[in-house]
This record gives sequence, C-alpha cells and structure tokens, in this order.
Amino acid sequence: MPHESNLARGYVIALSSAAILSTTAIFIRHLTQAYHMPPLALAFWRDVFVTVTLVCVLGLFYPILLQVKRQHLFYLVFYGLTLAVFNASWTLSVSLVGAAIATVLVYCSAGFTALLGWWLLKERLDWVKLVAIGFSLGGCLLVSGALQAEAWRSSLPGVVMGVFSGLCYSIYTLMGRTAAKRGLNPWTTLFYTFGFAALFLLLCNVLPAGLLTGVETGPGNIFYLNNDLGGWSLLFLLAAGPTVTGYGLYMVSLGYLPSSVANLIVTVEPVFTAALAYGLLGEHLTGMQLGGGLMILVGVGALRMHEGRMERQAMTERLAEATGSRAD
Repeated sequence: MPHESNLARGYVIALSSAAILSTTAIFIRHLTQAYHMPPLALAFWRDVFVTVTLVCVLGLFYPILLQVKRQHLFYLVFYGLTLAVFNASWTLSVSLVGAAIATVLVYCSAGFTALLGWWLLKERLDWVKLVAIGFSLGGCLLVSGALQAEAWRSSLPGVVMGVFSGLCYSIYTLMGRTAAKRGLNPWTTLFYTFGFAALFLLLCNVLPAGLLTGVETGPGNIFYLNNDLGGWSLLFLLAAGPTVTGYGLYMVSLGYLPSSVANLIVTVEPVFTAALAYGLLGEHLTGMQLGGGLMILVGVGALRMHEGRMERQAMTERLAEATGSRAD
C-alpha cells in the first residue's frame, strides 16, 4: 500500500522535524538574554551560517543540488523574502515573550495554512481537519496565556509579532508545497531560500538606527558579538544543527503530505519547546498551559487516524475499480 506508506513516512519526517526545531527557540532565547544580541542581527547570522553549511555539505557530496534553473529564480527570491520576514518576526517574538510562548504563537499558522491551502492549492478541508485546527488553535491560546488580560497588557507587541510570524510561516509552508510540485529538491530550495533571506536581512540590518520602530538596526549591530567565541559558536550550532536539519526535514515532509497536514503535525513543536524551556531556561508552564499542549497533541493524533483511514478507503476503492475493470 504505497500511498499509506508515504503518508506514514511523511508523518514520521514531520514529527522528527518538530522535535529538532523545538531546540531553535532555546538557542535564540539564550542568545538574546545572555548575550543581549539584537534579534535582527541574530536572524541574519543564522541564515548566513545555514547557507554556508549547505554550501559546504552539498558542494562536497551533492554539487548538483546547488544548481537551479533560471525559471525558478524569481520564485526562490520571493520565497527567500517570505522566510526573511518570518525569521525576523519570530526572533523578535522570542526575545519579547520567551521561547515557549513564541513557539506556540507561531503555530496559529495551522489555521492560516489549512484555509489558504484549501483556497489556493485545492487541498481537502473536511470536518476532522477543522476540528484538529480548532484543537491546535485552542491549545495555542491556552499555552500562550492569551486568554488572560495581563498577557496582552504586558507583552502585546510580542504576541502580535508571534501571530504575524504564524501568518508568514503558513505562506512559507504553502510555498514549500508548491516548490515540491515544481520538482525542486528540498535541499536546493532550502539553500536558495536561506541565501536570499540572508541578503534581505542584511539590508534590514544596515538601515539607520531608529528607522524601524522598536527594532535595533544599524551597521554596528551586525558584529555585535565582536570576538566573543562563545556567542559565535552558539550561533553556528543554531544554524548548522536544528535549523538545517529541522527545516530540511520539514521541506522533505511537504513532498509526502498536504501543506495543511504537515503544518498541523509540527504544532507539537511547542510541547517539545515548553519541556526544554522548563528544564533549561526555567520557564514554568501552568496547568492551563499544559492542558493546551495536550489539546495540540490530541488534534494531531485525531488527524493522523483520520488521514490513515481516508488513505485505506481510497486504496480499497481503487482496488475495487481495478478488479471490476479486469472482470469486464
């Protein structure tokens, strides 16, 4: 049953991506707190080191993956711009509201992705998927503490930036799905999108100070770490480890799964991040927030069972049609 096998493979890859990506916010939170690194500069160097890592690995082992047809370049430039906006907004959100809450907020993208996927890519949007979206969004609200008025008063900019990053992530996910349909290799797509994103973030960082309200910019911020080898090492580990592997696996999963399903699966990332943030950063979650994490897991589990049942039903119908046509 190849279709069901591909579905299962897609789920495993997407879940692995979520587990690896969950460490990203921990790195970012530590760099912005312990080293006081400006978020935009952090996002820029992260993308630079991802690009350098991919050049070295792909150039050494799979040089053909560094080649791309000219007809895809404009698409990849826009894809890189989307990634740059997402990286910048999410990094700002992590620095403002913490790793656990920012990671949860970005997964409001589950609803955006399902609706946009249904509208633009004609992906199926049935009642089970809508229930799964409801559970995921409800879980996001509980974990983020957005139902409490105090959270909105004390960290409104961070919450708004987190929701905006969720919209950007949904667009990024849909473009990953269309990239797979164009025949682009996931690792080729990853290399070019991060490369172009680094260029866009470089332009943002060299803007005069104060031009972007509430954001630290200026050429001096780019080399904020100076000769701090500890900070540079963490930046490189962030890029070469969880970013390359996590994003790469997510792009691969989009070759097996609809964008809305892949995005819903990786909503388990906040659960991993919350556990790590509790153990490593001392960020405590309340009973309500833990309940929100459970809601996310229930939504993803229900979706997995439903998709498997739909695949088996479709396979049975195809076999019945094939048997009937041979009998005729």
